[in-house]
Amino acid sequence: MIIALHQPIFLPWPGFFHKAVHADRLVLLDDVQFPRGGRHWLARNRLKSEQGELWLTVPVLKKGRGFQPIREVEIHNKRGWRRKHLGSIQQNYVHAPYFADHFPALESIYRKHHKLLVSLNLELIDFLLNGLGIEKRVLLQSELGIAGKGTDLLVAVCEHQGADRLLALPGTEKYLDEGALGTHGIQIVRASFRPPLYPQLWGDFICNLSALDLLLNCGPRGRQIAAGRGERTG
Repeated sequence: MIIALHQPIFLPWPGFFHKAVHADRLVLLDDVQFPRGGRHWLARNRLKSEQGELWLTVPVLKKGRGFQPIREVEIHNKRGWRRKHLGSIQQNYVHAPYFADHFPALESIYRKHHKLLVSLNLELIDFLLNGLGIEKRVLLQSELGIAGKGTDLLVAVCEHQGADRLLALPGTEKYLDEGALGTHGIQIVRASFRPPLYPQLWGDFICNLSALDLLLNCGPRGRQIAAGRGERTG
């Protein structure tokens, strides 16, 4: 069995869904530490506007909370970020070919006022999986009752699920201890992912945006594109 592990990031990019397509099972690591700095993808991601990159950020409560596992991080709901996100998406994607097909479902997720960041992110991940037509069993680390760090955590998840292969995106292999994994009978499978090229709005192509950009522009072709079987050259 091939397993893929990832943190439950906000509106993931196509590489996340490439892993989902090519793995038998996807486990989201929600019981690891939430990064204290701002350079991560758990609460922000990029779309596209006429001016270029369009950043969407979910405000979260961090002050005085020390080190938090991802599953406990709360959204700062006293700010008007939901209305701003929806307005930005509508303004910049209303003319995208598949906007009308998917915006109502996206809007309904935003209207729920989730308390926890992970709850919002999981709903958005499910929304994108469904929109891209990817049927995948997604599991949470916290539901499996598995703790640990580094290689020990990876081994524990693989053994719990009976997986003998771990899918890794290009560039991430250097963070994996292939020898230690091998002693537990776990082989690293190197994904052949390259950032896909596909039709976008607003001028020159920008790679590795949130897969929401892919979905709204390409609709049902998005699955094949994310899988590495669609529109890509260069």
